Order: sequence, then C-alpha cells, then structure tokens
Amino acid sequence: MFFVDTIEVPGLGNRGYLAGGARTAVAVDPPRDIDRMIAAAARRGVRIAYVAETHVHNDYVTGGLELARLTGASYLVPAGARVSFPRVPVCDGDRTAVDEDAGLVLRALATPGHTPHHTAYALEENGTAVAVFTGGSLLIGTVGRPDLVEPRLTERLARAQHASAHRLAGELPDETAVLPTHGFGSFCSSSQQEGGGTTIGKEKASNEALTAPDADTFVARLLAGLDDVPAYYAHMGPLNAAGPAPLDLTPPAVADPGEIAARLAAGEWVVDLRNRVAFAAGHVTGSYNVEAEGQLATYLAWLIPWGKPVTLLAETPAQLADAQRELARVGIDRPAAAAVGGPADWLRPGETPASFPRGTFADLARSHPAEGVVVLDVRRASERARGHVDGSVHIPVHELRGRLHEVPDGQVWVHCAGGLRAAVAASLLDASGRDVVAVDDRFDRAGEAGLTVRTYE
Repeated sequence: MFFVDTIEVPGLGNRGYLAGGARTAVAVDPPRDIDRMIAAAARRGVRIAYVAETHVHNDYVTGGLELARLTGASYLVPAGARVSFPRVPVCDGDRTAVDEDAGLVLRALATPGHTPHHTAYALEENGTAVAVFTGGSLLIGTVGRPDLVEPRLTERLARAQHASAHRLAGELPDETAVLPTHGFGSFCSSSQQEGGGTTIGKEKASNEALTAPDADTFVARLLAGLDDVPAYYAHMGPLNAAGPAPLDLTPPAVADPGEIAARLAAGEWVVDLRNRVAFAAGHVTGSYNVEAEGQLATYLAWLIPWGKPVTLLAETPAQLADAQRELARVGIDRPAAAAVGGPADWLRPGETPASFPRGTFADLARSHPAEGVVVLDVRRASERARGHVDGSVHIPVHELRGRLHEVPDGQVWVHCAGGLRAAVAASLLDASGRDVVAVDDRFDRAGEAGLTVRTYE
C-alpha cells in the first residue's frame, strides 16, 4: 500500500507532496515552511528518507535543502540544475527505492520545457506507475510556462514542453494520477485551469499540449497566451540555486505609532493586511493595502522594490503570523516591524485615519462619462482585451506604482475583475494624494450596469 498527501500552498497556487509506504516517504517540491511537511510525516508515522525537486523553482523559495538537512534525507535534484550545495544528482531513468517493503520506487523522467533540466518522478508500486509528480511539466489542462528562464530559450523550451507532455502520456498508464506542483492559480502556469485531480487518461482528452493537432500549433498557442511575469520571479531561481537560508518565523519587532510614522517618512513600505472594506473606511495615511486573505505574497512581492523594508499592520497576531509565513515563501523573510490592532492603535495622538469611498459598477455608471471622472483599469492586458469600459485608462496594478504620473487628473474610479487588485491600486493612489474610489464589484456586471464595454478587434 502507498499514500500521497498533498501540501497545499493556496496563496501561491502551488502544491507539494509527501508520498510513501508504511515506513519511509519522499517529499516532492516542499514549500519553504517545512514544518507542515514534517507534521504530515509525523501523522503518517513515516521517516522522510528522500526529498525530491522537479526543478529549480522560479516562483517560490524551496524548503527542500533545509528539510533534507533536518531529516537526514537524501536530496534529489536534477543533474542539469546548476546549484551551489551538495545533492544527489538525478538523471533520466534513475530509480530510487522509497519504501522497499511496500514495493515503492521513484523513477526519474526527463521532462524539459518549464526549465531545461526539469524532471518528473513516476511513483511505481511493484513496477506499475500509480502517480507521477509532474512539477511544472504536465499540469491540469495545460503546461508550465516556458518563458521564465531566458527569453532566447522560450520557443525551444515550448517545443520541449510539448515533447515532454507527449512522453508522459505515452509512457504512463491512463490510470496514473497526475500530481503537478503548479497550476492552481500560480503564475508559473501557462494558462489558468480549474480542477483538483486528474490522470494521464483525462489529460490525453483535455490537455492543450496533447490535443493540439501538432507541435507548431501548440507552440504558437502557448506563446500567444503567455502573460506578465511577477517581478519577484527574477530573484527566486538564484535564491534556490544558492541554497535558501533556514526559515525564521519568530515574531518581528513591535512598531509603535511613532515608529510607523518614521518608517513612512523614510519612504519604507507600511502594509495594512486588513480586508479592503476595513482599509477603505480608515487607515494610516500613506500605508498600502494588500489583503492577507488574498494573494498576499504574489502581489506584495510583485509590487515592492526588492529588498525594501516592510512593516506589517494586522488585525490579530494570528493574521500577522500567517502573513509572515506566506511572505517568507517568496523570500521576504523578516518584516522590519509589525503592529496589531487597528488605526486607533497605529496613529499618533491628534492624527485621524485616512479613508476613501468604495462603489459598484452601477455607481460608476451614474458618474461616467463626466468631466473630471477617470476610470482606471488595473487588470492584465489579456483580461482587458476580452472587454473593457469605453474610455478607461489601462495600467496593470503591478505597473501602477511606477506610472502614477500617467493617471489623468480628476477623481479616479479604479477597478479590476473582482475588487482585490482595485483595492491595492486604490491604496497606492490614496497614498500619493489622489482622489480615488475603489470599485468593489465583478467586472461582468459593468455592462449590466449600463457602461459601454468594448473588446479589442
């Protein structure tokens, strides 16, 4: 008998896995906070004998090196990966006995495409593949994006991704469970697909890499669909190749109102983790809002200048601890300071909270078009192409901080697809002194509200 436990990392859209038999197990693509992987092994009563990486990750900091060090596990890393730490180099076809008593073997399958050295691992029980850890190769309905390594390699890697998907589909039984690391909202996925579980057989019928009529068609479609890459990705590969430092989740220093004001005055980032409704109603002037319950790590790491000190403002100690853990997964290891409570606890005597209004697309329709009203769309270009408010200005949220000067004068009604990114953008505009209204509504209601929605031809 064997088991596979999934370690979800929902904020980043990733998954790690623990798989094994009654005595020993392998951890595949573990997240930075390895305590959850260790806890999963403890619940199963197994020893982590191996840690396996499918590739040098570009979207998060791995916990693999530290997990192997703490558990004494052998650290399996693709032989082609250029890393600066001792590991067991894995080549195509290599077999590793995960649990001999259970007949479990891990077989390496070279699957270049997401990276040149990418390797999938088939988990075999008594010689039959029962699951395959596909990393950033074969995802649910799609594949991992091939443009994160080097622009000059993108087309070549896209063709390799097609070949790798077909290799997996051709060599593994239809019943084999497909267990990817990316693709659950991760920007490492070449397109966003729904679903929680799949098999080789299901992917043969639905995966774009396996249903395209030929490689040329697949590559053309894949390259045409690639979207923006989060800026912090540029730092993840080098961190993982060098070997991440052990994680430190001890609480940050406590900031009083005077220190919060001083950090703002120094140009540092003060980030309010509360929900967007609470932030709009009252917040520290100059602070930014990135909701802890959304994709905090992705958007904060994308927006903040890399290495800039950040102070976190949270409602509760639990919210702060969760945020600290999530940010550490993308290399924002130690907040400069933090405070818990609300604006009354974070402001100096005599100061009053800043605020701005929220609205719906119906509210916007009653005000637009009109002199002095600016509609700002902060979605990605691919989203805007499918429909946008006529006359709106387009600046994706991840570019807004550097392009604030491009926002026309007037009252800015800022929107996205659902409200979260609009709230982030509204906080950036508010901090810069602009008159802003955050549209907290679904974009599919814009036309119903009476606004003219156009698509690009």
